[in-house]
Amino acid sequence: MKLLLPLLTLSLVVLGLSGCVVPEGGMASNRSAYGETLYMDGLRVPAARSVGPSGPMDSVSYWDGDGVGGTPSVTIDLSEQKAFFYKSGKLVGVSKISSGDATHLTPTGTFKITQKNKNHRSNLYGDFVDQYDRPVVRDIAAKDTPPPGLRFLGSSMPNFMRFNGGVGMHAGFLPGYPASHGCVRMPERMSEIFFNNVSNGTVVRVVQ
Repeated sequence: MKLLLPLLTLSLVVLGLSGCVVPEGGMASNRSAYGETLYMDGLRVPAARSVGPSGPMDSVSYWDGDGVGGTPSVTIDLSEQKAFFYKSGKLVGVSKISSGDATHLTPTGTFKITQKNKNHRSNLYGDFVDQYDRPVVRDIAAKDTPPPGLRFLGSSMPNFMRFNGGVGMHAGFLPGYPASHGCVRMPERMSEIFFNNVSNGTVVRVVQ
């Protein structure tokens, strides 16, 4: 009994500390909302983020276009990091995106879809892989010379929708900021919806 009491007390202290997150107002809280500034023991700490295979939690994307007729078009807003899907001018869906980074800017202008490829791979960027297609050297350019025993394998770009040269929309990782080599990455679910609702000739407007 004498041994159990200290152990029980220690357990309660640990449980109390694990849930003790103090926001700026000074009140204890165990919340960790995306993008929220939290404080612990008087120190500013980054809020926890819900992260899945595609990146941080997506509270932006939605689709209301099923059963809606009209001519499709897409507007990609680089400043908002969103893609808007219209049918005859009516907004029916929005997708969170990650566009080109500071050294690989996504071009602005008015374009048209010229190719759709469900299982596209990049011929410019990818990894050096072994004989079993396991990545050994990541994020390299196709022009680089592979080490002995390795070969170049282009990055997977599912649901690729080409609209300007090598640039297109496709499924990919979204870290929450522009991070691509110029393409427009989307959550996989939204890329599939966009892919199924555009065709060659669909207008794509990219604005800053």
